[in-house]
Amino acid sequence: MKPFHIAAAAALALSLSTASAYAGNVLVVLSDSDHLDLKDGKVLETGFYLNELMQPVKALLDANHRITFATPNGMAPTLDKSSVDKMHFGGDEAAMRESSALLDKLKLTSKSDSPVVSLARVEQIGYDNFDAVYVPGGHAPMQDLLVSPELGRLLADFHNKGKTTALACHGPIALLSAMPDAQVFVRGLETNGSAKARNWIYAGYRMTVISNQEEDIAKGQLNGGEMKFYPQTALHDAGAKYQSNTVPYTSYVVTDRELITGQNPASAPDVAKELLRRLK
Repeated sequence: MKPFHIAAAAALALSLSTASAYAGNVLVVLSDSDHLDLKDGKVLETGFYLNELMQPVKALLDANHRITFATPNGMAPTLDKSSVDKMHFGGDEAAMRESSALLDKLKLTSKSDSPVVSLARVEQIGYDNFDAVYVPGGHAPMQDLLVSPELGRLLADFHNKGKTTALACHGPIALLSAMPDAQVFVRGLETNGSAKARNWIYAGYRMTVISNQEEDIAKGQLNGGEMKFYPQTALHDAGAKYQSNTVPYTSYVVTDRELITGQNPASAPDVAKELLRRLK
């Protein structure tokens, strides 16, 4: 195993600022998956959303924070190409291009040069080396993060210590991984459309996630397919106190104890603002 300082220098030290000091080390967790299994054997090519990842990442780096990227198995994450759209940047094409350029500079999606480490490596490094965790959306977290035992252990540690845990759009589905029987719970959702949870550490928390209404509005993106279940339903069944915006696809952020959750792509900048506020 590489010593931590070597791994940090080689793969984790990603501050692009000229400043040598940083206020904190933020762990950004993404999915390994490049697809989502739909009903009837259909498959959706997907990954992370450009703005949901890069707007918070840029804000963190601009504030001289340090970022460590991780996926369950340490594989380079995949960009959802449909997310490279200026509408997710308030119509600002220059901002979209800036995010794309920063993503390229980080080499995050490179199969050979990605700085991503595995969640097992993060556990070896030690959760205490991280001040906050952020999970962006895109449909990919629906494939693996929600049942990742490694992510479940990380979230439980952060929960027990009250450390900032931020998630956006489909990202909050990852909170299910902290359930002792996450796989059983998810199978229940897939087969019955609902499930009963036991001993979920976030039961009773106020939170948001992309709404059933918003999923219905955007279902054309599934190319005729249908999701096995919606995140709002899953979190509600798990025991969350779900909250939503009144106008679909407008920014909406809910904070409760250590959790910061954003509802949709438009919420990513406001999630970043709250995350930065807590890191001061």
